[in-house]
Amino acid sequence: MKNRDIGVIDPWGSTSIESYEKLFEEFGIQRIDRLVDLIPERPSFIRRGIIFGHRDFERIVEAVVKKQSFAVMSGIKPTGPLHVGTILTLREIVFFQKLGATAFYCIADIEAYEDNGIPFEESERIALDNLIDALALGLDPSRAYIYRQSKENLVKDLAFIFARGVTLATIEAIYGVRHMGLYMSALIQAGDILLPQLKEFGGPKPTVVPVGVDQDPHIRLCRDLAHKFREKFGFIPPSATYHKIIRGLDGSPKMSKRNPMSYFTLTEDIESIEYKLRNAFTGGRATAKEQRRLGGEPEKCPIYELYKFFFIEDDDKLLDIYLKCKNGEILCGEDKEFAVEVVTSFIKEHQRKRSMNVDKAREILGLL
Repeated sequence: MKNRDIGVIDPWGSTSIESYEKLFEEFGIQRIDRLVDLIPERPSFIRRGIIFGHRDFERIVEAVVKKQSFAVMSGIKPTGPLHVGTILTLREIVFFQKLGATAFYCIADIEAYEDNGIPFEESERIALDNLIDALALGLDPSRAYIYRQSKENLVKDLAFIFARGVTLATIEAIYGVRHMGLYMSALIQAGDILLPQLKEFGGPKPTVVPVGVDQDPHIRLCRDLAHKFREKFGFIPPSATYHKIIRGLDGSPKMSKRNPMSYFTLTEDIESIEYKLRNAFTGGRATAKEQRRLGGEPEKCPIYELYKFFFIEDDDKLLDIYLKCKNGEILCGEDKEFAVEVVTSFIKEHQRKRSMNVDKAREILGLL
């Protein structure tokens, strides 16, 4: 779908959001502001408006407050090592787990095949690497159902059933003209999202799906299917939270594997990460003299976004960095050196935790 103001919302391509406000108007995404104070814990990605919108999140808040059963469902497409942008989704899964949710972690290998042409044998290897990252970031496997799409018959059965509830005209209206494999993978994803609500998993129950806003077409399709098949399965339309898209280190609207200088992975060599950070685009002025006089523009700066999204939890510290940049008290070179210190410290610790979770990930995927 395309609009002059919001750009393209494409779950399989490049999404550029020029106005998050337009998403509320055009797609019916709800503002999350009024629900924030009802959440018992508020990590930085909620306090700072990085999660900016939702669909039916009230159900999840009610389940948390009343200590009722609910699920969090998300997944990763195994196309390669996880890059820094994926930290947010994984932190959200862990956050909802801590609030009492059972996590459903999908390894989207069917979508990786249909969208990226990655054979299942290769995606199995990649999935192992991705799962090690997820465990290192805090995913609790004792309170999670972790599976591969291609191996989960319940998901595939749901996709076949859902196919009776969707016409070609409807799916083209949501996704545009695509090859049939992508339409099939969209139905598979609907099966993923509604899997926690099957009786085999204690359903129906409220389920929240934390996603980037570029995944909203999948949410809308799935909510429509939940309504159509409510009588048969008792489905509760899934809730969703939407987080903003972080820009690339090169200044592009979104981190993209098409340009290695726009991102770094969680397993990348420290020297390579340092190089990318030192050569990143910034919100700085043309010269040091001009920056001291006019101040920088942190709102345009990928380095500042790294702090805001991932690497600085303390709000006062983040504000201090913002003001020093805005007032021209710090130059981009100094700020980049601080970023190198903060980011590489996190990555080193993460890679240490990875080494402690290799066997567990192998055990979960049956690869020991």
